[in-house]
Amino acid sequence: MGITSGLVLYAVLWFLTFLVVIPIRLQTQGDLGNVVPGTHAGSPEVHNLKKKAWITTGISAVIWAILAWIILSGAITVRDIDGWMANRMAPAAQTQD
Repeated sequence: MGITSGLVLYAVLWFLTFLVVIPIRLQTQGDLGNVVPGTHAGSPEVHNLKKKAWITTGISAVIWAILAWIILSGAITVRDIDGWMANRMAPAAQTQD
């Protein structure tokens, strides 16, 4: 894995993790009973994005380290994945003429 592919893998993991972390412990205006006129009741009142970004950075760094180790060590290779798919695919039905 090169530097660019490692950075791309980390960026993808970071954004996926961030999308999972954002709704955790989110307090909406409707939950708190303080809906500002002109906004939706589901709008966040307290979102803590900075804290969630730091949590996301830590979680995605751990996931990235595990995936980087798997890729760099060769524990799972493309040939392994190809072998798994080849075993799952049924052979084509033979026709008799």
